[in-house]
Amino acid sequence: MYTLAPNIELLFTEAGDDYADRVRAAAAAGFTAVEMWGPTGKDAPARPKDVPALKAALEETGVVLTAQLAEPRTQFMIPPRDHAPFFAGLEEGVGIARELGCPRIVVGSGTGFGGRKRQDQLDELVEIFGRAVERVAGAGVTLVLEAVNTRVDHPGALLDRTADAAYVARGVGSPDFGILYDLYHSVTEGEDVAAELGAAGDLIRYVQIADAPGRGEPGSGGIDWAERLGRLRATGYDGPIGLEYYPTTDSAASVRAITAVAAAVRGEEHR
Repeated sequence: MYTLAPNIELLFTEAGDDYADRVRAAAAAGFTAVEMWGPTGKDAPARPKDVPALKAALEETGVVLTAQLAEPRTQFMIPPRDHAPFFAGLEEGVGIARELGCPRIVVGSGTGFGGRKRQDQLDELVEIFGRAVERVAGAGVTLVLEAVNTRVDHPGALLDRTADAAYVARGVGSPDFGILYDLYHSVTEGEDVAAELGAAGDLIRYVQIADAPGRGEPGSGGIDWAERLGRLRATGYDGPIGLEYYPTTDSAASVRAITAVAAAVRGEEHR
């Protein structure tokens, strides 16, 4: 069974504005893991977290924090060619991740480097993230690179293809760097999910899901979840799955369908 990690920015908000209380609510609903966006609130729509309180709630409940976002949101532009804010924010985030026991930090491309060929920009990302891995070496944190859709949610983003994220990850060539495969973004971008998983499955270090269209809970859109999770399982991925969706009902009700599918899926039929 896959471990499902509700995103506490979007789910269990019924518990109030306190993120620690959302962790407790997720635990009460039977979850052993959660994910979140940035810890410091430097980028909207995330809000600052009370890290000691969040740590206490995680320890009290035994819930694991599976992933958090890098801050500030990755936004590589030239000119000026100054990536110092990214590296400074990453180092701060790694410190918080270690305090909270979080093993993954999600990074992205932003809009890229104006006026340059796409291949040159991808190679620039290889260089930047290679340096990032060196700077956080030994911290016990894996950086996961996310491709996002430009059709609906992130117009202008450079990294909108799973294959390009995989290219960057292979270029970095580190066990501490991989890709975040977001099924919602992949489907919304019009990718062939089976083909993408077949080509990049060995690089997947984290997964997030939402239904499409609409980015609601699984079951609210048109994705065949048993088939999709079966294909994911066939790649060999057995890590956690982040539930990063906008619920159309209360949190507890919104997770029922995907919890049942995650418990049942095996994936052997797709091998």
